Amino acid sequence: MPSYDYYCELNGETVEATHSIKDSILNWGELCFATQHPLGDTDPLTPVRKLIRAPAILFPTGNAELKNHGFTKLVKRDEGVYENVTAVGAEKRYMTKGDPSTIPDLKKKIED
Repeated sequence: MPSYDYYCELNGETVEATHSIKDSILNWGELCFATQHPLGDTDPLTPVRKLIRAPAILFPTGNAELKNHGFTKLVKRDEGVYENVTAVGAEKRYMTKGDPSTIPDLKKKIED
């Protein structure tokens, strides 16, 4: 689940909250409830704003790690032929131009 930073202008505090992308936090009271942060003297109806920050992304290094994390890695082997070095289950090892049955089913790998 993603983490977001929320800032309250009234008290100058920034609090990190982890919640679904579909949820929203609008005021100090909601933020304190969601994060178990002490309310303090700040009015619970004081608006907070979500801060934008660069995400921390770590990339797996080897093919086995890529496969474990659900990534697909294709390596060009010949003109119109790619090897799926992270193939799992019923996925074909080689993807050939013009043959749609060799394309990896990415819908099975993508989750929210």
